[in-house]
Amino acid sequence: VVTEVNPVRAIEATMDGYRVMPMLEAAKTADIIVTTTGNIHIVDANHLEVLKDRAVIANSGHFNVEINIPALEAKAVAKRRMREFVDEYTYPDGRRVYLLGEGRLINLAAAEGHPASVMDMSFANQALCAEYVAQEGRGLQRKVYKVPEHIDKDIARLKLSSMGVQIDELTAEQEQYLAAWEAGT
Repeated sequence: VVTEVNPVRAIEATMDGYRVMPMLEAAKTADIIVTTTGNIHIVDANHLEVLKDRAVIANSGHFNVEINIPALEAKAVAKRRMREFVDEYTYPDGRRVYLLGEGRLINLAAAEGHPASVMDMSFANQALCAEYVAQEGRGLQRKVYKVPEHIDKDIARLKLSSMGVQIDELTAEQEQYLAAWEAGT
């Protein structure tokens, strides 16, 4: 199930085969909720109120503000550490909710962070962008820029090569066709 506020993202999720519904509706039936938004109180007091017994909540999006932890603590009559990175909150009616990693980024708080197979691309991107700014910086305006496409493509090619993955290249005929407007319907 996906919950969403952006209609474009909601239709994308729907077309990808996910059920899309409001967060309050999803919270009533969810076994596990993982936030990934970068926003505050995605799981808020009204959602915490309707969670079923033994629901698990985790954050993979942004600091420890996506889940309203103060509201969870106010609702609970008891809190205990079940094991490292798992806290159980007991509601007055006996329902239990499990918060993972204290609501912090779960892949960092309760794991070993991002795997090297991902971080190598991230660091390559940062290094090549730093080089780009050093070389082109004088001609750039003071604003936020997207990573230049050629940098992303160079990193992707290098990573694919290191993994032994080969891909096709467009033929000259295909490139010419894509650049033209005369053909087609």
